[in-house]
Amino acid sequence: MASWDPDVYALYRSYRERPALDLLTAIPRDLEPREIWDLGCGPGEQAALLAARHPGARVRGLDSSAEMLAKAARLTTRVEWLLGDIAAFEPDTPVDLIYSNAALHWVDDHANLLPRLARTLAPGGVLAVQMPVVDNLGWRASLTEIAAKGPWRDRLASIEGVRAAHGMSAYYAWLADSCSEIDIWTTTYLHALHGQDPIVDWTMGTTLRPYLDALDEGEKQAFLAAWRDRLAIDYPRRADGVTLFPFNRVFIVARRG
Repeated sequence: MASWDPDVYALYRSYRERPALDLLTAIPRDLEPREIWDLGCGPGEQAALLAARHPGARVRGLDSSAEMLAKAARLTTRVEWLLGDIAAFEPDTPVDLIYSNAALHWVDDHANLLPRLARTLAPGGVLAVQMPVVDNLGWRASLTEIAAKGPWRDRLASIEGVRAAHGMSAYYAWLADSCSEIDIWTTTYLHALHGQDPIVDWTMGTTLRPYLDALDEGEKQAFLAAWRDRLAIDYPRRADGVTLFPFNRVFIVARRG
């Protein structure tokens, strides 16, 4: 399993927080949850917000990274921080709110995962999900291309990265049997990033981790240099020093009938 660096992840906190907060504001206001799970809670900011918003609820944050959970545990004692795999998630009681921000794209088999999560909801419970739209375009395409070339290609051939995106109609179909209210939409955020290599920095704490964990120090530097050269062509820095980085995300808010 790849390691995750919560400090590097936090470098672009304001950009990462916006879709997380957009998802929080889309949760139905009449929901009064008693059982809340944040799946893939990372460093814990959203789980802590949910605990503050719903002081009477039992709130649990689940993540596969001990490093992320160690950082989360310093935020609040109101949340139970649990190490575990979303794919094996089996709550001990029906859930009123499952919140998952930028995590499910690391989990396989959404055709079974999403309906299974919906079935764990209590009547009237809500599943609120946000994920990057993962495709074979742009920076992800160049990352895949660079990984397949050079002396590291055999070492990186078995890397399992984020899962490919599914269409909104597919997610609707997978949830329709369990949920009576389903709202799905996409948003493109145009991030104006500063710095020498901001896209590399952006992905250093997440997408790049499996690749870097598989390489020795010399290979890491050569691999990153090759990708930087490609990104400089695909995402040229403007004269004012800004690199424009469009980022697509899909949102799902579904309520069990």
